[in-house]
Amino acid sequence: MEIVNANGASIPALGFGTFRMPGPDTQRMVEHVLRNGYRHIDTAQIYGNEADVGDGILRSGIARADLFLTTKVWVENYSHNAFVASVDESLKKLKTDYVDLLLLHWPNDAVPLAEQIGALNEVAKAGKVRHIGVSNFNRTLMREAARVSDLPLVNNQVEYHPYLDQSLVMETAVSLGMSVTAYYAMADGKVLSDPVLKDIADRHGKSIAQIVLRWIVQQGLITLSKTVSETRAAENAAIFDFALSQDEMAAIHALAQPKGRIVSPDGLAPVWDEAA
Repeated sequence: MEIVNANGASIPALGFGTFRMPGPDTQRMVEHVLRNGYRHIDTAQIYGNEADVGDGILRSGIARADLFLTTKVWVENYSHNAFVASVDESLKKLKTDYVDLLLLHWPNDAVPLAEQIGALNEVAKAGKVRHIGVSNFNRTLMREAARVSDLPLVNNQVEYHPYLDQSLVMETAVSLGMSVTAYYAMADGKVLSDPVLKDIADRHGKSIAQIVLRWIVQQGLITLSKTVSETRAAENAAIFDFALSQDEMAAIHALAQPKGRIVSPDGLAPVWDEAA
């Protein structure tokens, strides 16, 4: 497993995501993937499956210190007291004393950003969180969050796939010493019928999903694999035994579209940075 280092954090480049995954599937798959090589699990308060993630971790038998666990605070919990209480609740559900990475899930200007970042710092300094970061932040918010934070921010988790150019966010992350985690890598399944990706996959004897995940990690980013299939989870992990050529990387980058973004919920999404 490759590791991405950012502002003191060492994050496994491939994580297992649990977005919109029912409880029983979450527990089953978290247990399975940890027993079969994954060491990075991603969840969130709003997913409603933190307790199932915690059960899966316990059932896997993998030592807590040997895995990287991420969760996210929901926007309704951003005021100070609610924030701290929600983190304590997450730890209880996850059956752990700490999470490795705690993120603000979406921007929310109903609570001052400095208050949100201050609460992140507080729970980190209390030992409940090892590293802090954000999710779905644009460049302006990334810079402002870093400016008002005592502790370094280590990650911004954003939508990223072959049809969405995120170079501006990625450049800003590098300037701040932050890493980027890509979610929705399969573009809601759209990549699976793409002829360019199929040609590259056939050339390597790999699946299209493997090609996309490899394309992301080969850029030095972190990505999340989400599946309820044990077979597919194993396949998605087999991306570290080959490399894409510069021409292949460029061909995938060229798939980006001006309106390639899929996830942009009203009331949550910021003003996105769109590459020219």
